[in-house]
This record gives sequence, structure tokens and C-alpha cells, in this order.
Amino acid sequence: MTWINNLYDTYEKNLSRVGVIEQKGNQEYTLMPIAHTTQTAHIEVSITENGEFHSARVLDKIITLIPCTESSSSRSGSKIAPYPLHDKLSYVAGDLEEFGGGEKEKKQFSAYLAQLQDWVESSSSHPKIKTVYRYISGGNLIKDLVQEGILVTDNGKLVIKWNKSFDEKFGSKPELFSKVTGDVTSAFVRFNVYSAQNEQVEIWNDKDVHNSFAEFYLKTLTGSDYCFVTGKYEPITERHANKIRNSADKAKLISSNDKNEFTFRGRFDKSIEAASISYEVSQKAHNALKWLINRQGKIVNERLFLVWGNEDLDIIAPDLDTISIIPRENIKKNETNTLKGFANEVSKAIDGYKSDLNTRAEVNILILDAATQGRMSVQYYKNLDKELYLERIKKWHQSCIWKHEYKKDDNKEKIIFYGVPSTKDIAYAAYGRKANEKVIKSTMERMIPCIVENRRIPQDIIRSIVYRASNPQTMDNWEWRKTLSIACALLNHKEGIGVSLNKESKDRNYLFGRLLAVAYHIEKWAQSVQNEYRETNAERYMVSFSNKPQRTWKIIHDNLLPYKARLGGRATKLYDLIIEITNQFDEEDFNDKPLDGKYLLGFSSQVMDLDKRKHKDDEGVDLNGNFRS
Repeated sequence: MTWINNLYDTYEKNLSRVGVIEQKGNQEYTLMPIAHTTQTAHIEVSITENGEFHSARVLDKIITLIPCTESSSSRSGSKIAPYPLHDKLSYVAGDLEEFGGGEKEKKQFSAYLAQLQDWVESSSSHPKIKTVYRYISGGNLIKDLVQEGILVTDNGKLVIKWNKSFDEKFGSKPELFSKVTGDVTSAFVRFNVYSAQNEQVEIWNDKDVHNSFAEFYLKTLTGSDYCFVTGKYEPITERHANKIRNSADKAKLISSNDKNEFTFRGRFDKSIEAASISYEVSQKAHNALKWLINRQGKIVNERLFLVWGNEDLDIIAPDLDTISIIPRENIKKNETNTLKGFANEVSKAIDGYKSDLNTRAEVNILILDAATQGRMSVQYYKNLDKELYLERIKKWHQSCIWKHEYKKDDNKEKIIFYGVPSTKDIAYAAYGRKANEKVIKSTMERMIPCIVENRRIPQDIIRSIVYRASNPQTMDNWEWRKTLSIACALLNHKEGIGVSLNKESKDRNYLFGRLLAVAYHIEKWAQSVQNEYRETNAERYMVSFSNKPQRTWKIIHDNLLPYKARLGGRATKLYDLIIEITNQFDEEDFNDKPLDGKYLLGFSSQVMDLDKRKHKDDEGVDLNGNFRS
């Protein structure tokens, strides 16, 4: 239960942020107080300090922080379990019976009012709650909302669903009927206290109100048992939080609601014997998790990836590419446009997180996913010493490295950088842009231990990405170039050959890749002379070349003859390079034995090297087929 314990500690260390509204993009969120949850509110009712109706308005499905009990947070449609303050119209409207409500609605209101009264009469009560209770006790909510034009009656009965016949009778449809699905008595109502003399904090944002209910509710909990997290005897809960990834998420991390089947029967007599967690710990841990997800979590097809520090929440995530960890203002510096420049920037970025290291500095990596609508599982969890974590991140960015040139998702500008691709880009490179999202998120998850635990990259991922990089005909040119550079990064991590061209290597795979690169370069150069831009023979025969390199090289080499004639003496140095590379082969290595992924390293490094060379007539060709002037 280390992950629960660390989430609980995170909550305790951030008590000053409880109830403080934060914003990420257009989304507001907060570290929720215990005994609170969120609901989508449809109606806001403002009450004067004297407990009289002031005004009401329809909301645009606004997420609102509300107090809750164990039973209300997990209530079903048939179960009567009111929320303590804000709730559905059928619970909070005492006069609904006068407008067509039945026995069920009457019981719901009675239960709601009795629970609210207990809070009002407790020692931890709050003036705002007393004001709301005074108004609710009057039983005039439906009348007031009808008078405000929010609700509509027909022959003295509340119109709960709108149909076309009402258009002629009442004119335009009231706004609320467009916000609520089905019966308007299910519209969620939130209350607020209005003051003409001074501005008051809204009830749902008022820390004093939060503390008032938490103190009241904790005193109502009975029965203690051993908490597996704190090691203390405290009130235990069997009803743990949902709405973990978003407000509509029903999946729970901890649940035991099946007593008739075999959820725990046969192993334990009671569910708490399997997981005995106190109510307070459960609330704080789950609320910390929700807050961290809103703050810095990443969700890919409902799978959650979360990284946080126990001392400093912000930490470099392992799934990021190199360009994402370097400050944007440093990217376009001249000294950054080299392998050494990027390496220096990565070191500075990572070392910046070491300034606050202490003996208890740790990093948590958590991956969650829901197998069913109601069950969520921990797919991966790792707790590491922060210094060790940062060293492994640095090692990853220094070893799984290549030169990349592609557009970022959030930036239309093409970026050239030396470094690591993101785990998401690795997954798409391995299985294609049209791959099932389950495959993509699974691949991303499998890459995390390779980074944070220094494990080997799974061979099936490398095989798949090498195969796709060897098939340029199956994808657009930009996608092939991106796949090739990512494949080279992963192969370089495995082989440790380096980005720069290794002219001393006698590895047959590497040498065959260099030969293919020279042929590719010659044909691209010859095409540009006559403004032709089409697929080269090197690209067309790449699959055959990787399977039978000697036989396919003869075909590619013979097809270079017309391009040699077109270029004339300008290509002499390139033909001399072919002879030079061929002479480096050991005689027994120049055969048809299939090539491994290292040939892609030789191919890419040789192309980059040729791109830098200066010819008398032309500057060289890059992987785009462009010539430098």
C-alpha cells in the first residue's frame, strides 16, 4: 500500500492548498477537503442572510465542490441517501409534493432536512449553513423557481419533461430543460448566501464551511479497526472514492461490494481483512490523487500516467522527449543546434531539479487503468530516491539519442533536435498512426520501466520499429523519416554506436547501411538536377536489401548507372566512397545473410554525414531530398 501512503503524505504536506482554486487551461480544480466530492450543478439559488429567497439562475453544467457522506457518495437511483447541503431538486424542494411529487420525493426531502438539521445543531455548525437551513425549512423552493421562470407548471403541476405541445402553450422552452437530461427534478441545485453589504465567499469555496462539515462528519463515524496505512485504530471505511480521473469516472481503486460471489469470500471473512483503511486516510489519499491528476497527470485512452515528488510536486516525467524538458527560450540558441549543445541543455535542466534534494526526497510513478466501468487497477507503481531517479532520466536522455526532425503536436513549426523521442512517439513509430489505442498505451507503459529502472527495451518493440523503418513505401515520407530517426535512437541505446558516422566500424550491418545511404544520396542528387522528386531505388528496395543485401545491392548499384551519367564527374567522390566502404568488408561478410537493425544506424549516419559535405556544384542532400545552398 505504498502508493496510498505516499498519496496520504502528499495531502498532509499540502494542507495549505486544500480548497484553494487552481487553474490549468480552462479547467478549475482544487485539493478537496475530506468528506467532499464534486457534482455538476444546474441551478444556483441565492439566499439572503435572513434566510429568504433572493434570486436563482441556470448554470451551464458547472462542476461544484460539495460536502458528502459515505452513503451519498455511492448512492444508487433507488437508495435514499441525501448529500448534506447541495443536492437534486427532488431532495431539497420541500414543496415538491404540492406540485405533483410522490411519496419517494417526500421521503427524500425528510431525510435531507433531518441530516442538515443535525449539522446545524452541532457544535461545528456555520452561520451560512444555518441560513440555508432556515430557507429550506420554509418549503418554498419550487414556488420561487417557478416565479423566477426557471421551472414551469401546467394546471398546478410541475412540468418535468418538455414536449412540443408546450411550445404553443408557453412559448420558448425554459433554459433548464436543455441542460438536464430527462426529469427536471434530477436537476442539481447548489445554494449560496447573498449579502448586499459585503461580498462573501461562495459556500462551495469557503474553507470555514469545508472545515465545519468535515469536523461534524468525522464525529458521527463509529467503530474503529486497524488502519493498514497509519497503523492506528481509527474509523474504517468500505466505501472508497470514485470520480478519480474525471467527474464522470465510476471506477474505484478499492472496492468490495460483492458479498455473494467470490470477491474476497474463501480468503477472508470480511472485506476489511483484505484492505482495512481508515475513512480519513482514504479520503485524503484519493483527494490527493484527483488533485495531482488535474495538476500534472496525462491520460491516454483512459490510461493515466502520473509522476510526482513527495517534497516538490513538479518533476521531469519519464515519458517526455528531450525537446520538452529544455526551456523554449534555449532551443533556438546557436550553441544548442549541436549534439553537445543539446546534451548540455539536458544536463542543466535535470540538474536544476537537484537543488532541493534531501534525505527524504522521493519520486512516485503511477499508472492506472480501468478494466471495467467500476474497477480500476494499478498497472505500474514505483517509488524511487529522487537523486537516483534523476540520474536514470539523464542516462536515458544521453543514451537513447539520435537527430530528430519533425513537428511537435503542439507546434506547427518543424524542430530539429538531438535526443530522446517521447514514449508516445516510440509507440506510434513501432505500430503506426492507425494502431489501436490500447496497443499505444500498453507500449508507453512498457517503456516506463526501461527508463526509470534501467531495463532493456523489449525486443518486440525494437523488431517492430526496425521493420517499419525498413518499409518506407508503406507510409508518407515525413512519417518514414520520423520512424527512422526514432528507430535509430532505440538501436543506439542498445548498441551504443553513437550518432556521428563511425568510419572505422567493420560491422557488416553498419557497412551495408552506409552503402545504401550513398546510393540514396546519388539518386536524390541526380533527380534534383532535373527537378525530379520521386522515390529512390534505395527506398524501393529497402525491405529486399535488409533480407538479401548482397543480391539487392547489385540491383541498386546497376540502377545507379543512368544517374552517374547525368551527374558526370560531379559524383566521382561518391563513387570513390562506395569503393572505400566496400573495401572495409571482410570477404566472408559480403553475403546475403539478413541484416539486423544496425544497418539503419549506418544508413542514417552516412546520410547525415553526406548532408554536411560540400561539393563544388551542390551542398548535399538531407533525408527530405533537399539540397543546402
